[in-house]
Amino acid sequence: MRAEIADRNGIVAVSRKRSAAFARLVAPLSPAGLLIGTAFLVASFTPSLIPRTPTMQGVLGGTAFAAGYGIGVFLRWLWEYLELPPSRGRTPWRVKRALYWLCALVALWALWRAPHWQNHVRAALRMPAEEGADSFTVAAAALVAFGAWLALARVLRAMAVVFSLSLAKVLPRRVASVLGVSAVLVVVIVLSNSIVLRIALQVIDSSFRQADALIPPDTAPPIGALQTGGPQSLIAWENLGRMGRRFVSSAPTATDIGALAGAPARTPLRVYAGLPSADSAQARGQLALEELKRVGGFSRGALVIITPTGTGWVDPAGIEAIEYLRRGDVASVAMQYSYLSSPFSLMIEPEYGEESSQALFEAIYGYWRTLPRDARPRLYLHGLSLGALNSERSLELFDVLGDPPQGALWSGPPFAARQWRRMTHTRNPGSPAWLPRFRDGRFVRFMNQDGSPVPTDAPWGPMRVMYLQYASDAITFFDHRDLFSAPDWLHPRGPDVAPQMRWYPVVSTMQLVLDMMLADDAPMGFGHVFAPSHYVAAWRQVAGIDDWSEADLARLSRTLDARRAAEIARDEDEGGG
Repeated sequence: MRAEIADRNGIVAVSRKRSAAFARLVAPLSPAGLLIGTAFLVASFTPSLIPRTPTMQGVLGGTAFAAGYGIGVFLRWLWEYLELPPSRGRTPWRVKRALYWLCALVALWALWRAPHWQNHVRAALRMPAEEGADSFTVAAAALVAFGAWLALARVLRAMAVVFSLSLAKVLPRRVASVLGVSAVLVVVIVLSNSIVLRIALQVIDSSFRQADALIPPDTAPPIGALQTGGPQSLIAWENLGRMGRRFVSSAPTATDIGALAGAPARTPLRVYAGLPSADSAQARGQLALEELKRVGGFSRGALVIITPTGTGWVDPAGIEAIEYLRRGDVASVAMQYSYLSSPFSLMIEPEYGEESSQALFEAIYGYWRTLPRDARPRLYLHGLSLGALNSERSLELFDVLGDPPQGALWSGPPFAARQWRRMTHTRNPGSPAWLPRFRDGRFVRFMNQDGSPVPTDAPWGPMRVMYLQYASDAITFFDHRDLFSAPDWLHPRGPDVAPQMRWYPVVSTMQLVLDMMLADDAPMGFGHVFAPSHYVAAWRQVAGIDDWSEADLARLSRTLDARRAAEIARDEDEGGG
């Protein structure tokens, strides 16, 4: 008899667990969640740094709505968990219906306003306004995104309920609730890290590796004796990687430079070591050094050590500017450290970029400092984005104080760059966060589209460091600590930030995450796309170049800008980037 009762109780308990879990899955929407979710949805449509496509706007809106809805549900759960006094009676259906209509009308108003808000962003980036609105796509994407997040959250919540009811047999109810939620979180994290993430990384790494090894049939190796990848090179053409082959084969010729400079010129030297060229970062650095010595790089007037982005890409605008300014009397060397794009490389293998950058710098600098000071090139460092971060980390100032390189130009430094962040936070009072002035400007300066706050004729010290950055670049100015407080760069704001942009808790951080993803889609001279003319102005200061007339400089800047704009358009048409 007791056994029968126990069996029945067990069946009833299981039935209750299933009923409770199912109830969580099909429960009506929370009024508190709807209110906060709608507020988040409206805020997500307001201006940020980069214009959004209708699909991306919809995904952001749906995700923001889900975040706000989750906060509302959590607050309601917390109220019940703390056993605070319940509200008087149930909310009447008519009140709920009025609330639903209010949220729907506010959401429709936000959909109507969204194109106007996006045109404010486009105006700040000097882009033409878009006429018409694809509100249907925005709404559909938002509904799909919210539905996906809601379904995932409710499945996890149902699992937590099952765990909690099981634990409630032997533990107090509130303790069981906390442990049930914690157990689900642990399971999700373990599964994500050990299975899902590993499989995803294998697929991503394999696809990027295959793309890096692909050599188009119409791409022939160089035949010049001084070209990396050529018949006499120490590094084989196929071992340069896709971006390395592009880098060494796209160098301007002496004729190209001479035509713009109006004076005799030389063909600049470019050296690149791809990931397949050696088994370790140190071996690749030594190989790059030997190749640089072979082609005569140390006999040029200037030598630039470049740290590329995650895929190994070197911004052509950055290196071409100094090659033209010095009329080809430049050698440059770069070394690949990853197949992955910068975001993946930064998240998955951040130590590889730093190790590679240090290995290359130590190899080149170690040899350079053994040369007579009057018979060696001027030494510079350069990097864009993740390349700027790793190049910055490779330069240990205390190790080079006795014989420092002449300078560094770092463009679009990511928010994780430690030196950049420290100098921005300790900037001179009164200077904006997006264009700081650091001490007397003898060692470090910052510049944007409009130049530097330090006069160009102000004296420099023995080493010149320049950060080139745009206020509209979320990759530089994102900060997770701004989740609940407005960032410094909004007060005052930069010339390329829409006056209508406002900060909202949580939502603005979500907007900036999307802005980081879209930063490379900005027009040239904004976001994370740096204009050759701005590189020209920056390199002139870093390298101390003053033998160009203003008219020739203007012509050079216009020509390089037009050429780069055409390259970007061609890459977009071909699906590249």
